[in-house]
Order: sequence, then C-alpha cells, then structure tokens
Amino acid sequence: MDFTLIATVMVLVFFSLVIIYSATKPTELLSVAGAQIDSGGPLSFVKRQFFNIICGLVAMGFMLYIHYEDLAKHVKLFYILNLILLVAVIYFGHSTLGATRWISIGPFRLQPSEFSKIIIIICFAAFLAQRNERLNRFRDLIPCFAYIGLPMLLILRQPDLGTSLVFMAIMFGMLFAAGTRPLLLVGLITGGLSLASLWIWSHLWFNAHSSFNLWIPLKPYQLERLIIFINPWQDPHGDGYHVIQSQIAVGQGGFLGRGLFQGSQTHGNFLPIQETDFIFSVVGEELGFVGAVVLLMLFFIIIYRCIYIGVNAKDNFGYLVSVGVASMITFHVLVNVGMTIGIMPVTGLPLPMFSYGGSSMITNLMALGLLLNINMRRHKILF
Repeated sequence: MDFTLIATVMVLVFFSLVIIYSATKPTELLSVAGAQIDSGGPLSFVKRQFFNIICGLVAMGFMLYIHYEDLAKHVKLFYILNLILLVAVIYFGHSTLGATRWISIGPFRLQPSEFSKIIIIICFAAFLAQRNERLNRFRDLIPCFAYIGLPMLLILRQPDLGTSLVFMAIMFGMLFAAGTRPLLLVGLITGGLSLASLWIWSHLWFNAHSSFNLWIPLKPYQLERLIIFINPWQDPHGDGYHVIQSQIAVGQGGFLGRGLFQGSQTHGNFLPIQETDFIFSVVGEELGFVGAVVLLMLFFIIIYRCIYIGVNAKDNFGYLVSVGVASMITFHVLVNVGMTIGIMPVTGLPLPMFSYGGSSMITNLMALGLLLNINMRRHKILF
C-alpha cells in the first residue's frame, strides 16, 4: 500500500470539511434568518460531504478488491455503458442552471459525466496499450480522437464544456505517455488553440460588425465565460462578477490570511458558489498565501505519487491508467485555481476531493483506489 498517498488524501479531505464549513456558514446563517435557502442546520453541507467521503472510501475499497488487469477485459462493456448513461442524461436528466447533467435516483443525484472520466481512462488505456509504437503519425491518432470524441460530444450536448476539456487533457496526457512524438502533440495543441481562438474572434467580430452570424458550438453564456477572464471589468455586475469577487478575496488574504471563518468576502456572501467552483478563493482569503501553498503541496504530493505508481507499474495498461488519473487531477487543479485568480476561463471545474460534491468526490477516490490497486500488484509473479 502507498501510505504516503493515503495519508495525503486523508489530510486533504479533512481540510476540505473545515473549508466547506467556513464557505457554507453564511448560507446557513441566512437560512436561519429567513432566507429561502434549503438548509438543514449549521453543519448540513459538512454532513453531506462527510457522507460523500464515506461513499468514496467504500468505492476506493471496491477498486482495491478488483484485480486491475481484469478491467482491461471488459472495456467494450464499460465504453458502451458510458455512452448509454451519457445519452440517458440528455433525455431523462435533471436540469440545473441551464445544464442537464444529473440523473435522480431516489434522494440521490448522480452526475454521469464525472464517472465517465474514470471509465474513459480505463478504456483509453486498454485502447492505447494495443497500439504501442504505432502513434507517430497524425493518421495514427485519428482513431484515438474518434474514441474520445464520441463521449466528449455527448458531454458537450449537456452542455458541460469543463468536463469536455478534461477529456482533452486526459487524452493528450495519455498519448504522450503512450509514446506519441512530443512535437506532434505540441503542434496539435498549438494548432487547436489557435484555430479555436480564431473561430471565437471571428464569431464576435461578425456579430458586432455585420448581420452574418458565424456559428459556434457554444451557448452564449459558455462563450462569455471563456473570454470574460481577459477583462472582467467590462461586465462587473454580470459575467465578470465571479472573477472580480474571487480576485478580491484572494488579494485580501495576503500572506497569512484574515483568519479561519473570518473572510469578509466569504461571509459577506460576495463569493459565488464558494463551496464548489470558488472554494480555493475561501482558502486564499482566510488562510492566505501560506494556506494556499499548503493546499497546492498536498495536490503536488498526490500527483507525484500517481506518476510514481505509473512508472513502477508492471504493465503498460497500469502505467497508462496512472498517467490518465494524474492528467485528470492536474488539469482540474490548474484550471480551478487559475480561474479563481483570473488567469483561466471560468469553466465550472471543481477542485478534486476538496470542492463540495458527491459524484466528483466518489470519482476521484475511485481513481486513486485504482492506482493503489496498481501499486499493490506492481511486482510480476515469477515461477
């Protein structure tokens, strides 16, 4: 067992409970004062998150029990099941804030796109393991793009731009690990970003200067979120509000912070959705630069252990799965922290194992359980 990884995760989730309590304390107080907020007492969010952690640990134990090599034998079934769940969300899902991402099962709400991440990591690892040394040309990568592209398009349909971008990060991280030429990947990423930027700029220019409407596969609010971080003050009371309030919170924290449970932005209800998307802002305001560095160091240790486990895996499948999990967590951390300080678009990605949310917590703990499984079985049996 990798006890360093286990201990770091335990510290991280306990840390998250403290910050979630601070982030939701003003919500609970408002509910007591008579605001129309569905609450269950001062610790309701913490209790629910604790339940999510317990469920995640049970899922982690389940992933430890299964021999990870057996998962590669059933990837076709997993892939089809993943597509069925993503299609079911579109037609039978529950809508919140204009997005249909959840399926209600009794009192619980599941977000299949979260579980889709770990499914696609397992399936894509098996897919790439069969194509070792055959990924050096662009045409060799076309089947890979199609394999990832189908579930990604279904997630975009929900719409969920953030998770779609996570799929891209997982794909490129695993392609690099599988031996694809770095220059080819850099060229694809650079070309893709340039093309996307040109498309967005052209769409905005045509809308502003002509009657021609250049189509773009994004909702208006998604497009605004992608570009508002460049200059949030152009709409300080609308789309730029989230970024501005988050930057104020982080800036007020200074070196040591304003003190736990003492954040004026947090407890004044200025920060939006501060228990999920902008939870890093709560850390920055109340615990300052020191608290933020401690949190980032915990994530660094987890990502380092993921890579270490992958390097020492006994087979290519285990190596690729480990890199996929490391890519997923790294991208989440970079984007979530980046959007809170105004250097990344606001995509709605949570901070892994730290933001409030059941599906995300269970998915990430399952993924780490799979890595512990790979680490436990890293030695080949010799007869």
